[in-house]
Amino acid sequence: METLFNTEINKNLNQSEFEALLQEFKTDYNQTHFVRNKEFKEAADKIDGPLRQIFVEFLERSCTAEFSGFLLYKELGRRLEKTNPVVAEIFSLMSRDEARHAGFLNKGLSDFNLALDLGFLTKARKYTFFKPNFVLQVYVTMYLNDCQRTAFYEGIGLDTKEFDMHVIIETNRTTARIFPAVLDVENPEFKRRLDRMVEINEQLIAAGESDDIPLVKNLKRIPLIAALASELLATYLMPPIESGSVDFAEFEPQLVY
Repeated sequence: METLFNTEINKNLNQSEFEALLQEFKTDYNQTHFVRNKEFKEAADKIDGPLRQIFVEFLERSCTAEFSGFLLYKELGRRLEKTNPVVAEIFSLMSRDEARHAGFLNKGLSDFNLALDLGFLTKARKYTFFKPNFVLQVYVTMYLNDCQRTAFYEGIGLDTKEFDMHVIIETNRTTARIFPAVLDVENPEFKRRLDRMVEINEQLIAAGESDDIPLVKNLKRIPLIAALASELLATYLMPPIESGSVDFAEFEPQLVY
C-alpha cells in the first residue's frame, strides 16, 4: 500500500485530484446526513414476526461491516502518513465516516433492545487485497446469500436480484477506475449464470434439510456441488473487460499482510 501511493514510484497518481477529494471530506457534507427521530423507534415497534428477525440480522451484518471499514481505513491512514500525507488523511476521514455509520446502525439496534459489542474486531485484524478474479467470489457470495433473504428486501419494497445486480454493476464500474481489467458483469450471460447458481444453491439447501439419511443427503449433494462449481468456473472464465487502469500486480506484495 505504501508503494502504491508513493508518488515517486507510481507516476500515474494525480495528486491534485487527491487534494480536491480531501477538501470534500474535510467539508463533511454528510455530517448531518443520518438523523434519528421518534419515527425510528415507532418503526421498530411496527416490525414483527419473521421480518423483524430478518431486519435485525441485516442491521447486525451492516453494523459489523461498517465497523470493519472503520478499522481498515484507520490502519491505512496510519500506514500512509509518511508516504502520502494527503491520501493518509483521506483514509482517516473515511474511517471517521465508517465509525459514524456503525454508530448509527448500532443505535438502530437499540430500538430493538439490542446492541453489538464490536470490541472483538479490534483484537485480530487481517486485511486482504482482492484480485479482480477473487472479487467474483464476493459477488457470487453476496448474490446467493441475499437471494436466501428475499423476505427482507421484499419487505422494504426491493427486488432482491435487481438490487444486487445494481450494486454489482456500480461496484464493478468503480473498480474499473483502478484495476486494468474487470469482470464483464453487464453481460446478460453473467446474470444468467448467477441465477443458475441460485437455483442450484436452493436445491442444495433443500437436500440438506430433507428427512433422508446422511448418506442419501450426501449422494444428492454431490452432483449439485459439481454443477455449482461448474457454473462458477464458467463465470470465472468469461473474458474480462480491459479498463486501461493501473496494473496492481507490481504493488500486490505490499497489499497483503
